[in-house]
Amino acid sequence: MAEDIDVVIVGAGLSGIGAAYHVRARNPGKRIAILEARGAIGGTWDLFRYPGIRSDSDMYTLGYSFRPWRSDKAIADGPSILAYIEETAREHGIEPMIRFHHKVVSAAWSSETARWSLEVKRTDTGETARLTCGFLFMCSGYYSYDAGYTPPLPGLASFAGTVVHPQAWPEDLDYTGKRVVVIGSGATAVTLVPSMAPRAAHVTMLQRSPTYIVSRPSVDRIAQALRRRLPDGVAHDVTRWKNVALGSAFYNFCKKFPRQARRMIDKGVRAHLGEGSPVDVAKHFNPTYDPWDQRLCLVPDGDLFRAVREGKVEIVTDTIDRITETGIRLTSGRELPADIIVTATGLQLVFLGGMSVTVDGKPVVPSEHKVYKGAMLSGVPNLAMAMGYTNASWTLKSELIAQYVARLIAHMDRRGLRACVPEPGPDVGDEPVIDLQSGYVTRALPMFPRQGSKVPWKLYQNYVRDLVMMRHRKLEDRGLVFRS
Repeated sequence: MAEDIDVVIVGAGLSGIGAAYHVRARNPGKRIAILEARGAIGGTWDLFRYPGIRSDSDMYTLGYSFRPWRSDKAIADGPSILAYIEETAREHGIEPMIRFHHKVVSAAWSSETARWSLEVKRTDTGETARLTCGFLFMCSGYYSYDAGYTPPLPGLASFAGTVVHPQAWPEDLDYTGKRVVVIGSGATAVTLVPSMAPRAAHVTMLQRSPTYIVSRPSVDRIAQALRRRLPDGVAHDVTRWKNVALGSAFYNFCKKFPRQARRMIDKGVRAHLGEGSPVDVAKHFNPTYDPWDQRLCLVPDGDLFRAVREGKVEIVTDTIDRITETGIRLTSGRELPADIIVTATGLQLVFLGGMSVTVDGKPVVPSEHKVYKGAMLSGVPNLAMAMGYTNASWTLKSELIAQYVARLIAHMDRRGLRACVPEPGPDVGDEPVIDLQSGYVTRALPMFPRQGSKVPWKLYQNYVRDLVMMRHRKLEDRGLVFRS
């Protein structure tokens, strides 16, 4: 007999722990289980172990609304974030809900029973188990934990040194005194490069094209001042809203005035590199696209610029002709000698953790469905998914979704309803679900659901607008059908 649970949450990372808190707070009598494929809490923050791993958002917005971030550093390192998630789970009694080494392979919905039937594989023993649940909440993130993305690199097999992807960083990798080439210019690369520079002989960041890079203080002085004068919770809320407002204003400025935003970012780069810098800013820091067509990269306290200014790091903008035994030969003919090559070339995106989903025996093909409020899938009952923003901290949106799901489950209980399913009308429109042009996004879009052109089927990437819709609007609308 399959064990029956009221609510199953998949994933014990930042989103999953937050989801468990909100669902239980609104529905204290529900049986809740968190299924985690790995053997530890933390998700991303336990998986990634490369040098310098840190947040690229401030912790006042990346952290939970119900548990203030108390560290002085707003841009926090990975171990501190992991400790924060673990402490949250422990303090709020969420740890006992977690079932480690439980990977959901498939989920099948039955309208007759109004239950999900889950096939679960034990990643530690290989055994298979079955569970049923009334509501399935996916908090498994958006990328594959099995491996990162590495593009075809001609000649890679001939390289005599070490090749490593940041997602699978070896604990025993010693790069002291080594020549390191980091391929990539995204968030991982701009974190790795200045972190490796003090110990490595030399670090080169090899980029095919530049990325917008902005510096931000790692310590929020306003937050510190507020914490000295106000209770923790109040200071946290004020700081959170301050950062939401500033982030939203900067994003809107970039989208409405791209030329002015480009000039402002360029001015910041030049100021950090200093007068007389030999770096060609126009070549290495001037993207061909407008700000926020791809996600901006954040460097705390200008650490990347400082490493470049001090000569510990070189930025090279070129394409790869071939990997050789001793390094990388570029299209320009230049040779980059290397002992270690780091392929910081991105992630492999997957939807719903890669599990197969059926509704009454019919397979769910994500690209044939639309997202409802960024939280549910059209035609799929009693299933929600925690997703974040592309232009702000992940937790801002994932926590709104968790609060919405908690409200939805409580509403269904009060009214004696067993199922809810989003159903779009014929006039909702059809657009890609993510509007970024980043490579990892464009590669995955054909596998992801679509969005509509108007509320509640369109994602506006706007926290205030979403807060009103998710937390305060009526749960019953024309887009959501309830069944008893």
